[in-house]
Amino acid sequence: MHADPARSRLFAWLAPALVTLLAGVLRFAGLGHPESIVFDETYYVKDSWSQWVLGYPSSWPADADARFVAGETDIFTATGSYVVHPPLGRILIAAGMALFGPDSSTGWRFSVAVLGTASVLVLYFLAHALTRSRLFATVAAFLLAIDGVAIVMSRIALLDGILTFFVLLAFWFAALDRRGSLDRLAALVTARAGDPPDGRLRWGPVLWARPWLVAAGAAAGAATAVKWSGLYVLAAIGLYAVVTDALARRRAGVRMWPADAALRQGPASFLLLVPIAAVVYVASWTGWLASDGGYSRHAVDATPATGVWAWVPLALQNLWAYHQSIYAFHVGLTTPHGYASPAWQWPLLVRPTSMHWQQDAAGTAGCGLPAGCTESISSLPNPIAWWAGVAAAVFLAVRFVMVRDWRYAFVLTGLAATYGPWLLYPDRTIFQFYTVVMVPFLLLALTFALREIAGPPTAPLARRLSGQRVVVVFLVVVTLVSAFWYPVWTGLPVAYDFWRLHNWLPTWV
Repeated sequence: MHADPARSRLFAWLAPALVTLLAGVLRFAGLGHPESIVFDETYYVKDSWSQWVLGYPSSWPADADARFVAGETDIFTATGSYVVHPPLGRILIAAGMALFGPDSSTGWRFSVAVLGTASVLVLYFLAHALTRSRLFATVAAFLLAIDGVAIVMSRIALLDGILTFFVLLAFWFAALDRRGSLDRLAALVTARAGDPPDGRLRWGPVLWARPWLVAAGAAAGAATAVKWSGLYVLAAIGLYAVVTDALARRRAGVRMWPADAALRQGPASFLLLVPIAAVVYVASWTGWLASDGGYSRHAVDATPATGVWAWVPLALQNLWAYHQSIYAFHVGLTTPHGYASPAWQWPLLVRPTSMHWQQDAAGTAGCGLPAGCTESISSLPNPIAWWAGVAAAVFLAVRFVMVRDWRYAFVLTGLAATYGPWLLYPDRTIFQFYTVVMVPFLLLALTFALREIAGPPTAPLARRLSGQRVVVVFLVVVTLVSAFWYPVWTGLPVAYDFWRLHNWLPTWV
């Protein structure tokens, strides 16, 4: 039987629309609560606003948080503040503040919520680009829509949710480039296959018309302009492009396929990918470059570079000096923190970050419970989906060795780019909520594993029915766990004993 075309078209737009709507409801409902600056919002909210007004982040009085929330949003100074992340994330946060007012807690979280919701839609498109299955894409997007760390980082004005959006965008564009460029490569090689006597080309064509690779470079540049960890994504996409191009040339019968991919197509891909990323990144610093008071703005004015670097504009020399200082900060950051969690702990979910905690034993915080209530925000992902996703990633790695499916390699590349680099800094102060960037790739791995459990269309009916029941039960359990955790992800007032039920491990307190 053939599927009804009208029904297929309806599902084609209804599925992503509904899952994105669900994500939006979970992220925007009560977005302004708590109506106070929580956790590291103390850095990003105020710096974002002064950057919006002045073109660069500036310093604030010591008691600025309470005064800012109370409406004193113009008490920043003209002295540049030392910040250690690029400007794009703060620009986007400030855009919401400009829309709703700088003292609006909804305003300073608005852009993060928009991009957090959009990340669910982008994951849908990415999953569909990998598999051409709308059901597969819907499951992956749904799991992200209801995931805890994705919800929390879409409701707190930090950079990591913004970073996730641009990382997903870059990988989606890379997937579209792979599909389009490899099809064109195969067609061009086939068209020229009769030219040499043995029917095999010595060299393949160099592909310059790769707009999706350019788009991936721009998105990765934007990710880097939010946090420097976006550089790993840019490098991973570039390496993936070269390796997949080499394998495609081998399959097409190009005799010199390793050198062809590395020495001919490789430089072309580099020029398509990296310069646009650099342009986007430097453009994010326009406010700092065009202003006069930014931190380190005149660091090398008295001793500008000489020799071969003398031609570099003085403003860019100052920017380079600033970047050297930022790099030294990031490499040497070892400040003790009660919620610090090294990357080796992340798969085990040892120490999630508490973003907000407030307890009212007298029951006057508005919850209406005689025994009082508690408000908390924990950056814990859905624990069932997380641990299953970690297991699925291991399964995907083993499966890739067995069947060499390019889709498995693509998902593993995303995980390697978003998780692997943090293992290089075991002593650096880092946090579990950084995993919001890798969660989409874990969920892609999980969805691949669920599809294996459901069984292929060619499997016997009994096998498929039993597998599909397992998948449905798993999705129901994950959904119920998310519903159970949602109050603790969003700071809703709950009974203290109800909050205690969420501390499955002693390190989660």
